Amino acid sequence: MKISTLQAFEFPVQLRKPVRHASFHRYGNQTLIMRCELSDGSVGWGEAIPRDYVTGESFDLVWKQLASTDWSQLADRRLSDPERWVSVLRDFRPGDIEAPPDAQERGCIGHAVRCAAETAVLDAVCRSFRMNLSDLLRDLAEPLQLATSLPDVRYSGVVTSGTSALQQYRSAVKMKVFGFESVKVKVGTEGIDDEKLLTRLRRVLGQRVRLRLDANEAWHPDEVAERAAALMRFDCESIEQPVAHRYVDRLAEIRRVISLPIMLDESVCSVTDAERAIHSGSCDQFSIRISKCGGLLNCLELLALANRNGIGCQLGCMVGETGILSAAGRHLACSVAGLLNLEGSYDRFLVRDRLTEEDLTFSRGGFAPRIVGLGLGVHVRESAILKGAVRRLRNI
Repeated sequence: MKISTLQAFEFPVQLRKPVRHASFHRYGNQTLIMRCELSDGSVGWGEAIPRDYVTGESFDLVWKQLASTDWSQLADRRLSDPERWVSVLRDFRPGDIEAPPDAQERGCIGHAVRCAAETAVLDAVCRSFRMNLSDLLRDLAEPLQLATSLPDVRYSGVVTSGTSALQQYRSAVKMKVFGFESVKVKVGTEGIDDEKLLTRLRRVLGQRVRLRLDANEAWHPDEVAERAAALMRFDCESIEQPVAHRYVDRLAEIRRVISLPIMLDESVCSVTDAERAIHSGSCDQFSIRISKCGGLLNCLELLALANRNGIGCQLGCMVGETGILSAAGRHLACSVAGLLNLEGSYDRFLVRDRLTEEDLTFSRGGFAPRIVGLGLGVHVRESAILKGAVRRLRNI
């Protein structure tokens, strides 16, 4: 079995409503979609969402990297089982390009290309060998002592930075009515009083709903302890990425003076990042996201590294994922044990073009079933991608 064609598409994904947090105000995404077809006709799909302020990858940089990659690393292989394809994908290296030095040093450049290509190939290979992707991921997680097989999972809700008291109350009521057991709250946004926001949320949600905070790099290191102390009375579980990545090493000293666990997100995009955080003692938890971390195989490596070093992990998502990445996240969540929280599958609520026939949006309470079927287990709307793509590379 070998790859017959690989194609890449730039697809603009529009959000149903703008998403605001301390680092960005987002209306949509430039999304990388990849299609892999094997010699037996099996077709797989992959997706990645580059974020230049997270990994240093702009979409133009990603497009240049697609053109500079030696695709014979994948296309020239004829392999007889999924495990050998996994080995080839682990060794796959996107092309070298000029990129921000910090991103190069962190090992982030190439993550979007790697994620999209890897997911597309794994989807196609699993379809060819009549496998569900969750089964393959569970087998890969077994030697890492991470394996599980869950029939369903439970996603958490998120409250973004509403600018008025009424908007904040409405968000809280939605979380309450929907029955989430865990909610993430965006804090640190300019013009928003976080104490008032959390007061309104607790008033509506009560004390039983678990809250965690996400500052999206909004605070200066000198103010983290004071800001965290002011929010401790709201019984929150963690604070995610309180400072910009350039200050991440200062979090080690901050951890010694606050009792709120610190989670890293933008500062954990690679094994290099994770090892640095563990060595410096800058956090208690990681937020792992498939796209920013360079694919499912990298995520498994990061989860194993965290597990060996007593670091808790949540599985996050990129704002505006279509059903392709939502499906990949569901498979990983159903196959890996011990995740603190699960984010994603906001499809129907957030994106106008989910690109899959299946609606993967979680149901009331955040519950969602394991996806059955071959590969990713979803049917991608190829005609919609062909119609909406603004750039494409054929037979790369």
